Amino acid sequence: MIHRPSRSVLRILLGGVAAASMLMASAQTTRITGTVTDAATGEPLPFVNVGFMDSRVSAVTDFDGRYSMETYYATDSIRAVSVGYEPFMAKVRRDQAQQIDIRLKPATQQLAEVVVTYKGNPAFPILRRLVANKPVNNREKLEAYQYEAYNKVEFDLNNITEDFEKKKIFKDFAFIFDNVDTTGGKPFLPIFMTETLSEVYYRQKPRTRREVIHGTKVSGLENPSIASFMGDMYQNVNIYDNYLVIFGKNFISPIADGGRTFYDYYLLDSNWVGNNWCYRISFKPKRVQELAFTGEMWVNDTSYAVKSIEATIAPGANLNFVQAFQVKQEYGQVQPEVWMLTRDELLVDLNVIKDRGKDPKHPVQGFYGRRKASYRDFTINKPMPDAFYAGADEVVMDIDPLSLGAAYWDENRHENLSKQEVTIYHMVDTMKTIPRFRTYVDIVTAITTGYYTKGKIDLGPYFTTYSFNPVEGNRFRIGGRTSSAFSTRHELNAYGAYGTRDGRFKFGVGGKMFVSKRSRQILEVGYKQDLEQLGESVNAFRQDNILSSVFRRTPNTKLTLVEESRASYQREWFTGFDNTLLLRYRTLFPLGDLEYLRPGPAGEPAVKINALQTAEVALNTRFAYKEKYVSGDFTRMSLGTKYPTVELHLATGLPKMARSEYGYSKVVAHVYQRLQLGAFGWMRINAEAGRIWGDLPYPLLILHSGNETFYYDDLAFNTMNYFEFISDRYAQLFVEHHFEGLFFNRIPLVRRLKWREVVVGKAVAGDLDLARTQKEMLLLPGMYRLDNGPFVEVSAGVENILKILRVDGVWRLRYNDHAGTNLFALRLKLAVNF
Repeated sequence: MIHRPSRSVLRILLGGVAAASMLMASAQTTRITGTVTDAATGEPLPFVNVGFMDSRVSAVTDFDGRYSMETYYATDSIRAVSVGYEPFMAKVRRDQAQQIDIRLKPATQQLAEVVVTYKGNPAFPILRRLVANKPVNNREKLEAYQYEAYNKVEFDLNNITEDFEKKKIFKDFAFIFDNVDTTGGKPFLPIFMTETLSEVYYRQKPRTRREVIHGTKVSGLENPSIASFMGDMYQNVNIYDNYLVIFGKNFISPIADGGRTFYDYYLLDSNWVGNNWCYRISFKPKRVQELAFTGEMWVNDTSYAVKSIEATIAPGANLNFVQAFQVKQEYGQVQPEVWMLTRDELLVDLNVIKDRGKDPKHPVQGFYGRRKASYRDFTINKPMPDAFYAGADEVVMDIDPLSLGAAYWDENRHENLSKQEVTIYHMVDTMKTIPRFRTYVDIVTAITTGYYTKGKIDLGPYFTTYSFNPVEGNRFRIGGRTSSAFSTRHELNAYGAYGTRDGRFKFGVGGKMFVSKRSRQILEVGYKQDLEQLGESVNAFRQDNILSSVFRRTPNTKLTLVEESRASYQREWFTGFDNTLLLRYRTLFPLGDLEYLRPGPAGEPAVKINALQTAEVALNTRFAYKEKYVSGDFTRMSLGTKYPTVELHLATGLPKMARSEYGYSKVVAHVYQRLQLGAFGWMRINAEAGRIWGDLPYPLLILHSGNETFYYDDLAFNTMNYFEFISDRYAQLFVEHHFEGLFFNRIPLVRRLKWREVVVGKAVAGDLDLARTQKEMLLLPGMYRLDNGPFVEVSAGVENILKILRVDGVWRLRYNDHAGTNLFALRLKLAVNF
């Protein structure tokens, strides 16, 4: 029999837990009190210096011999000294309140002269204390804090010359060049600016961050998500972290725990910085092309907190398209022993083609990205009520209606705009009204998205206009969708395609609409008759992409004509967590080398089936904790999350619905995680497992993702053919590690190429109830089950070749006796990243 605790007992237990939590949350400082007396007479001793060992935190006893110290910067022991007495030392329990009474013994010997000399790098003792005090100086130590943040972001076109200004494409809006700034290094033209004003809140236990954006002003881009992306939460970098993730790369912080392994340090000076005596230390990388900084910092001599730091990416760092990167940060002591970032400045110089200055008259145009942030009105260790932190959204838009007016910004921005910054808003708004400028924007958009906007219609994707395969021959396609000029809540789409060999017309129509934008509820319907490649990964080129035709290594003769009707409803409950309910009806027709053969009666040949009909209802659940996005009207691009992304797919077949033939149940779970591993690069892991219950033909089972192109597919087995392995239960694991030049950077000649190493391992184990499957449909030659253990392939590759190319050597380790397969293959991939 199970006895339930009474409500009174529960109250006591919960109260005890709450009290313990409060004690733990407040136990951030070390408080020591006590009395110093003469060990021989017991008399109190005044003016005795009591301080922490290896620290400047100390106190002096009063006339009654009493002393008191409370600090975040405690070490593990204290020391008391007074003229005529022997030094006294005692151990300390850090982060606790305690009483230590001290009895000093009179000295019995005369002190001799002592000469102190130091050998070694004088910066190291300061650096050692700085690293030791990082947990204390890091703002994450606090029980809670909040502050007002002001962010200003600007993008500029740089290397503006007179020849550039005279180009014909700028004829209709040459007035913009009146705003070119020629001060500093490269002449630049501001083209975009945004301002954001927000309140940032932090609570330690449970750890929660929340940014409430009250005002945003954007010139140049009309995208609601830009406001949240430009806020403080997405842009801030904490120098006290060991590794700083910038451009997706792990840069080693100059004050990392093991910084001396990667940096050389030099003590340059000591002086007053404001009201603080500080040490000036410079730093630079030990090795060329490591992801590290060069610069200098000022360190406070008592708290060993960083007062200010200026750093740039070291020349030769293994980083693409970034010609320069500069960061300046200032910290202030907002209350005793609490240091907070008060100002943050960032400058990035981006060039697709490196400007080496070989032709001063025709320099390469690039972009400046600038960010200036300031922080004020700090509140320390006063958390908001629990209800304030409820919900999973880190960034909340609570726009003040007054922020739409200029007076709001004149009153609330932390610093006045310069005269040039004031003109940026007017200049960009004027440019957007010029037809030729809109044409250039549409061309750039077409290149990046695949769609060309013509009024209320987006035509595309252009890369599907022509393709070819053995079944259709030459395939021609035209399609489009409504643009945001038509509606930002509704979208219609349609396409048509024709193959010259099969003489068949294919088409698709559909639409989607926002039921609610606030909670992101989307209703979508569609119908299509078109060809599909069953068994390809979600990451593969679509079959009507011209690149899929060009890069094929075997003829594409296993296509399926699919007639599909579908309807779905998506609901996002909070950022990163959503459900999608899907209902679809599909009819599958085999084409090319595919056949649907059902076993005939005993002794009779198999019966050919022309098509399969199936109806299915599915529920997809996706959870990506604290995922960040940049959103368009309907689609959005994930900026990732440091936490695992979990997906669960549940589906059931609906027999006898509109001639559907099969009833079944299906469960698939998928977990994705990207891990930043500091100096060792980064890793991504994809794990998946699934099961299908029911008597089904092979097209409705798990067709493990193969790849029959020369293009490397991250989410497929690149030495496996389509339809080669079929299962009704399986588990697979993909592990990919990018070393980011860890080894190549140490080879003198090779490191100039900026190549980077990557290794991959992929495996899948599964099984198939062959008797139940064969009862429904015979497997064709070249189709197998995983009855002899897992399928495994590994690869080793080099990426960042010419900044855009990756080459992998792939080894197939199992099932090497199958026809039409290779033990080793070379695969290529276009990969553009920093």
